Amino acid sequence: MIDVERLRADTPGVEHVNHLNNAGGALMPTPVIETIQQYLDLEISIGAYEAFESKVDAAEAVYGSIAALIGAEPSEIALMDSATRAWDMIVYSLTHKPGDRILTTTTEYGSNWATYLQLADRFGVEIVTVEDAPTGEVDLEALAREIDERATLVTMNHMPTNGGVVNPAADVGAIANAAGVPFLLDACQTVGQLPIDVGAIGCDFLTSTSRKFLRGPRGLGFAYVNATAGELLDPVFVDNHAARVTDKSIEFRSDARKLESWEKNWAMVMGLGVAADYAMKIGVDDIWQRVVALSESTRSGLLEIDGVQVHDRGKVQGAIVTFTVDGRNVIEVKELLHEGGINVSWSTINSAPFDMRMRGIDSLVRASVHAYNSEEEIAAFLDTVRVIAGAPIATA
Repeated sequence: MIDVERLRADTPGVEHVNHLNNAGGALMPTPVIETIQQYLDLEISIGAYEAFESKVDAAEAVYGSIAALIGAEPSEIALMDSATRAWDMIVYSLTHKPGDRILTTTTEYGSNWATYLQLADRFGVEIVTVEDAPTGEVDLEALAREIDERATLVTMNHMPTNGGVVNPAADVGAIANAAGVPFLLDACQTVGQLPIDVGAIGCDFLTSTSRKFLRGPRGLGFAYVNATAGELLDPVFVDNHAARVTDKSIEFRSDARKLESWEKNWAMVMGLGVAADYAMKIGVDDIWQRVVALSESTRSGLLEIDGVQVHDRGKVQGAIVTFTVDGRNVIEVKELLHEGGINVSWSTINSAPFDMRMRGIDSLVRASVHAYNSEEEIAAFLDTVRVIAGAPIATA
């Protein structure tokens, strides 16, 4: 059973705001904040290189913490400056040729779509969008039909940016593994929210971020690269951290860190490691149960409000709750909630272009809960949405 009061006591931000934008950036807990501050104080006191040299063991432990969180080995973890950079480093470091088929899903993130379009233009790669099941997650039978001898990558988000559906990652992994096709899982919205075990999922690669449900600092992401699958990667960028370099040769590292660059914000990296440790100490299974309960009460409350439409799909749904209010644009709704001390975000067609176009939706309000949110905060959010939905519509 999760101790919500303890979580809230560890989270200074809850004293100031009703934060329902965890899919954008969660409130950091005190252990993460203090770790970052202490490392910055050390750099200020003795210098940046010297601070790192005094914390080499702690820096190395970060890889172990992330690995333990997702069921990997420390050598299979690479640290990046964002989840997008981690995802791009993997995709661009794979070999592509005309006629290759990359299989993805309708809810793919906008930045990833941009990469697909570039790969299609540069290499003649075919991008195949696997259809959804009627309930909203990827259709597994359709995926199995689409995998053929030309398929070179299966890539999918575990949970999209614009809705709460949890895609069946382990089922997708089983299909990809059986076909011998590498599987890249974008877990940007799920690491820290629900239990992740890369071995059970069967993904060859996984990418995620620090700042969302993991509750780490902004400006960091990471990649998981299976030890065997890493041999498929020829890094598109390289420096003398990722490889042994002479005036005549480059010899890449044998581990996932061949995707990294040397420069890092080590204060934030230390914070990321503590965030992973904190999630494991609280218990990700317990976090997930709490998140499911809060998101279900949020959706059911919104469904009871006249003039409010809830847009989430999926047999399994998590923290992200998306909705619209009749007669109000999403930015207006977001700003009115903000005036009431409530943080939410929004998703536009640029965020998930195929899915939003397919469903005929231009934009959505996005509320996203975490385990530290209280029932009282959910009630206050719903009360404010009721007021917004019932307020007179401003005229020009």
